Amino acid sequence: MANTYPFDFDPKQSFIQQASDWIADVFYERLPEAGFELRDEQIYMAFQLERAYSEKQTIFAEAGVGTGKTLVYLLYAINYARYTRKPAIIACADESLIEQLVKPEGDIAKLARHLDLTIDARLGKSMDQYICLNKLEDARGGIEDAEAYGSIYASLPDFVHNPATMQAFYPYGNRKDYPELTDEQWKAIGWDVFQDCLVCSRRHRCGQTLSREHYRKAADIIICSHDFYMEHVWTYEARKREGQLPLLPEHSSVVFDEGHLLETAAQKALTYKLKHSVFESIITRLLNGEIRESLAVTIDEAIEQSEHLFRLLESSSRAIAGSERREVVMSDQLLKEVNRFGAVLAAIEEELVFESGLFTLDAYQLTIVEEHLEMLQLALNLFKRPSGLISWIEQEQEGITLVIMPKLVKEILKERVFSKNMPIVFSSATMSVSGSFDYMSASLGIRQALSFSVASPYDYERQMSAAVAAIGGQEKKLKLALARLQQSQGRALILFPSKEELLRFKLDIAAIPDFAAFRFLFEGTAEISHLIDAFQSDEASVLCAVTLWEGLDIPGPSLSHVMMWSLPFPPQDPVFTAKRRDAAAPFETVDMPYMLLRLKQGLGRLIRRSEDSGLITIMGNELADERVLDQVNRILPEGVRPELLSV
Repeated sequence: MANTYPFDFDPKQSFIQQASDWIADVFYERLPEAGFELRDEQIYMAFQLERAYSEKQTIFAEAGVGTGKTLVYLLYAINYARYTRKPAIIACADESLIEQLVKPEGDIAKLARHLDLTIDARLGKSMDQYICLNKLEDARGGIEDAEAYGSIYASLPDFVHNPATMQAFYPYGNRKDYPELTDEQWKAIGWDVFQDCLVCSRRHRCGQTLSREHYRKAADIIICSHDFYMEHVWTYEARKREGQLPLLPEHSSVVFDEGHLLETAAQKALTYKLKHSVFESIITRLLNGEIRESLAVTIDEAIEQSEHLFRLLESSSRAIAGSERREVVMSDQLLKEVNRFGAVLAAIEEELVFESGLFTLDAYQLTIVEEHLEMLQLALNLFKRPSGLISWIEQEQEGITLVIMPKLVKEILKERVFSKNMPIVFSSATMSVSGSFDYMSASLGIRQALSFSVASPYDYERQMSAAVAAIGGQEKKLKLALARLQQSQGRALILFPSKEELLRFKLDIAAIPDFAAFRFLFEGTAEISHLIDAFQSDEASVLCAVTLWEGLDIPGPSLSHVMMWSLPFPPQDPVFTAKRRDAAAPFETVDMPYMLLRLKQGLGRLIRRSEDSGLITIMGNELADERVLDQVNRILPEGVRPELLSV
């Protein structure tokens, strides 16, 4: 029934009004008859979205846990997609959450089953969720995990290895297909930003390319991550200029699930990443043609200057406690070398203008080099104006990467996203600050938007028991964690603010025999949706995670305890250091709002259905500060009064 309506459509009447009437019938009659709970909050949200779709406006839909907001926006998105003959985009906070939306017992499957709908929903996964055939080739020839990579290579479809035509091509190589690989193992074979796909001889047989051809044909919904949607926005013009299709097709509406996280995704997508080895590999392509000696000399000079600049960046950067990133320490010498590198690049660009007239260089390769030089010049010019950007160094085995990120993205978002004449829905349980959406509107460049808030329907006073502990020492926290896990008999989600804290916890409990009574699952040791499935199916297990503060939906006894190992204050990395530097009262306006928002999201993982109940444990030495404790108490659901724990 793709591209057909689930109701009798009268073309003489407003489509949105007819769709809204049908959706009301669904919530008042169809779903309750199928055993679903009739929720006033859900019906209220449906009538609010009617206006957004009718007027093609942006709307902040703040709805608490249990309001059934996903079902509401799915029904509007599907019907509007069929009316406009363009798919809707559902953009989730990360890759693990998009898997939950399409799982067999997920909301899309429920709608299809109970409303007798055939819903064409396809995943548009980020590029880094697919195998890079070139990286796999290198990895299987290496020393570490060569057997595992060799097995993956052998399992690839025949058409990957066989150049013969007239074969049936299909998507393959998804991260989810290799759940046993750790994040580090996947990093060795997964696509990354430094892969030059345009000149890859295997690009037409690449799983990433084939998946794109698949999801672009979706009739109803394409589900992707915030990062992927922003990547589509930022690369749209460049891809068209290069004769490529945009990452996503033209679409009818967009839903940003967990929309409070969109600014971070936008910054990430607009980030420049510079690496010496990548520059050298691209610029030396010019040496394959017949070029003048002056250009060859200038290329050698550029490579030498690039090496020198990246050595200086490495030596002048400093480590940041609790972060894998290194801070760039600006100096006159560093700016001088950046200017010198820019001057050499400009000299190459001038040489190429003359060289292109001789037609001795391959036109395709020349375009690739010119695009890369243009990107480098833009990035270096930004780097020389540090007041408007955030930069840092990432240290890897094969060398350092200079990362340059703009502080503000609202002007570009305003132009490329919110100026579109289409409905845009922000959906989350936490978007307003003291009842106002002004903070989000201002940071995203949204001039005008509809908004509403509805509370969760659950009886938290009866269903949730909370405890806080103002402790920070590792030994005391381990002792309290063990006691609380014994109280809940496992069945817990432990949330960590950083990867470093999770790894330290993993190391420490290995030396304490009493922890062996529980099965622990650690994020990073396997593909995340595989870990979530294992946690849900093994009721007494304990899942330890860094990225699951938002969106995780596991009803029932498997998740009967949420433990926050530490208060989730933002890290001391360059992104938040820059925000603090620009704030008059950084703790009050940067650190506390971020911490409280994440903490509130973490609390929302516990009660997912009216039958659920369980424990909340919050640890952190900052809770000894009455101001912090008071703010934490304020975000707890009404009626929940925390017990003060000590060790």
